[in-house]
Amino acid sequence: MKKSLALCLSAALSLSLLSACGGGNAQQSQAPQTQAPQSEAPQSAAPAALTGTVVTNGSTSMEKVMKALIEGFKAAQPGITVTYEPTGSGSGVEAASNGSADIGLASRGLKDSEKETLTETVVAKDGIAIVVNTRNAVEDLTVEQVAAIARGEITNWKDVGGADEPIAFIGREAGSGTRGAFEELTGTEDECKYSQELTSTGAVITAVSTTPGAVGYASLSSVEESVKALKIGGVAPSEETVLDGSYAIQRPFVFATLTSGTLTDAAKAFYDFALSADAAQLYVAAGVVPSFS
Repeated sequence: MKKSLALCLSAALSLSLLSACGGGNAQQSQAPQTQAPQSEAPQSAAPAALTGTVVTNGSTSMEKVMKALIEGFKAAQPGITVTYEPTGSGSGVEAASNGSADIGLASRGLKDSEKETLTETVVAKDGIAIVVNTRNAVEDLTVEQVAAIARGEITNWKDVGGADEPIAFIGREAGSGTRGAFEELTGTEDECKYSQELTSTGAVITAVSTTPGAVGYASLSSVEESVKALKIGGVAPSEETVLDGSYAIQRPFVFATLTSGTLTDAAKAFYDFALSADAAQLYVAAGVVPSFS
């Protein structure tokens, strides 16, 4: 009897152990089943590559900026072609207004009349440098002295601390964004007395570098070693002084787009890129200060 009881207890214990082991194996075999749905979750699709052409037109002073932006954008969207025609700010605003350009480029703020149909987006700030021949001994002028030179009220460098030499004031043609910004910032609209009126910033730089006694104005990003940029009110033109506002003669770089229109997908992609963190260093490399952080 005792022997039978012992055998029964032993059998019961063996069944209990087998059941426990079997239960543990069942839990382990179920674990991968609970994880499988997570590993098979759908992934977000990468944005589709775009194609098309974006037409930009306008400010010649924005040439370095636009070339940098176009090159940088091409790396991100190789299927989109961005064209740039350096025709001047007035022409760029008109092209945006009549729809012949997706984005008009202006190196000045839009006029109230232009804002009736166009949206102004300031993408960067640019200092307007007052440049002289490298042989000129003058280092610093006030805004008021610059204005007096532009109006023809000061005609000799000796009157502002320089040599006894006639001043030749050189600038841009009517309709130029650089000219418009210079005259607005110095309060000399329709009052300037030019020795030469030239059709590009590069031409102004060349003329000043080769003309004794010459003075002119140019985008800070366009200044070369062939000319000398003057301090204004004791402040030299630089990216830092334009950004902090201490340099007095500065202007915006503007994208003008139709307020009532809708940009194409390609144009919207370029517009967004130009205002992105990826583009910030491109502006700096082009010598201007991005207007966004």
